[in-house]
Amino acid sequence: MPPRTAVFAYDIHDDRLRRLTLRTLREWRLEGQLSVHECVLGPLEATDVFERLRRELDPATDRLLFAWVQRQRPILALGKGRGASLDTGLLLAA
Repeated sequence: MPPRTAVFAYDIHDDRLRRLTLRTLREWRLEGQLSVHECVLGPLEATDVFERLRRELDPATDRLLFAWVQRQRPILALGKGRGASLDTGLLLAA
């Protein structure tokens, strides 16, 4: 399957794990803002990355979200922003 656009978001308590997560996502990252990253990766890569990150996290204190961006659905946004992605319609808050 071809690569698709996805969003990873996290809230990680430990500074070392937070830096490790950022380094891991940089390989696929198009854009990002603090702990939310727009990435392009295939389904197998997505599963591998999610599982690699999940193994390190503590469910009691940390959160990790992964979501595919579906192009056929409308993008809902609130506030000012500017398009900053390869995919038209994605919003980068400025």
